[in-house]
Amino acid sequence: MAEHASAESSAQRRIFYESLVQQQLGPLWEIYANTLTSTPTPRDVAYRWQWKDLRPLLYEAARLVGPEEAERRVLMLLNPGLPALSAITQTLYAGMQIILPGEVARSHRHSPNALRFVVEGTGAFTAVNGERTIMHPGDFVTTPTWVWHDHGNEADSPVVWLDGLDMPFVTAVSAMFYQKYSEPQQPLTRPVGDSLARYGRGFRPAFESKEPSYSPIISYPYAAARSALETIADTETGSPYDGVLMQYLNPLTGGSVLPTMDAFLQWISPGRVLKAHRHTGATIYLGVQGHGVIEIDGQPYPWEPHDVIVVPSWSLHRHQNTGQEPAILFSFSDLPIIKAFSLYREESISE
Repeated sequence: MAEHASAESSAQRRIFYESLVQQQLGPLWEIYANTLTSTPTPRDVAYRWQWKDLRPLLYEAARLVGPEEAERRVLMLLNPGLPALSAITQTLYAGMQIILPGEVARSHRHSPNALRFVVEGTGAFTAVNGERTIMHPGDFVTTPTWVWHDHGNEADSPVVWLDGLDMPFVTAVSAMFYQKYSEPQQPLTRPVGDSLARYGRGFRPAFESKEPSYSPIISYPYAAARSALETIADTETGSPYDGVLMQYLNPLTGGSVLPTMDAFLQWISPGRVLKAHRHTGATIYLGVQGHGVIEIDGQPYPWEPHDVIVVPSWSLHRHQNTGQEPAILFSFSDLPIIKAFSLYREESISE
């Protein structure tokens, strides 16, 4: 009798579940344990892209594909844990872009915010809202949401930079917009260095009342950023987890340089082994100078200049300088998104 009742109950449950499917419904209890997890379970995984492998492929792409065909000649850094997304994390995109002498990457605008960090070469330019900035290795360049921007190379050698965008996040919230400019390049209305002169020296034009959610500075020169790092490193050890970590800021608000992405430059003294910690929010690291190791969930990822390493959200990670000179890293993250929704948590691990 009990077996008969059990079989009847199973048949009724199957019919019930089938009726839910027909009505675009689903039983929460079937997925409850896998949804409300005790700690984050990111789908993206830790990974390293080595410059020695990436650089020849970039130059081969430059030989085979023209800017007219590509619009932006970029090799995307694709996270192995996200096969269905063109992304490095669940919220962020990253790629390496190369532009050859005489080329122009036409003007366009889009809703995703973008940032650039120059890896190799000097003399290319990025134009943002009528102002050009000349790109040098280590310079950090911003392209906020929905501003016209184009790139060009009037120098005599190729220039390569790291691109970072919040494209997966923008796509996830269905806020993607894109538009081409009517001409290959936008008209220039301001001199080179105008935004840095206006906002980057502890002053601002008093007659301007606008306070955008993104930094009005389009280029943060590496020479100034590195000098600041070195000055502080001479007298302080900085964070036990990140060493001397400097954040690029919006000078009008003192907040994040872009509304969805933070960016940092980091100094780790020779021989120093930092403490392990983890936090919500994913981070992408680019080696700038020296040599080091980022240990992620127990797995070491050695890095050299221009290598890229992704640390997923809530991954236990630790930095070490393995060289005889300071180790300098550039990084960007989705922390402004995480903090805007009060989702930031951090945990240090006792030695």
